[in-house]
Amino acid sequence: MKELTSNDFESEITSASVPVIVDFWATWCGPCRAQAPILEQLQAELGDEVKICKVNVDEQPELCKQFGVMSIPTLIFFKNGQQVDKTVGLKSADELKVLLSGI
Repeated sequence: MKELTSNDFESEITSASVPVIVDFWATWCGPCRAQAPILEQLQAELGDEVKICKVNVDEQPELCKQFGVMSIPTLIFFKNGQQVDKTVGLKSADELKVLLSGI
């Protein structure tokens, strides 16, 4: 999963031809550490059907502000470069698949 910064965030999101999930996380966040393997499993299962990226909230506070991230983990879903959904808290792979199917 690619780690995004404010320098490449927009280009990575807008250039994607598939839905994008951006995981706003931090190393000190227990639920974030639990979410990571679930996202890795989802990426392995869905392959090129979805792009999953990460934003470290401690290193990218401007992106947190821009997207209104107040709690983590926050997952923001993008399609065609536009935000289409947002969820806060630990999510299972099945919950993520349901959210993706609605995009």
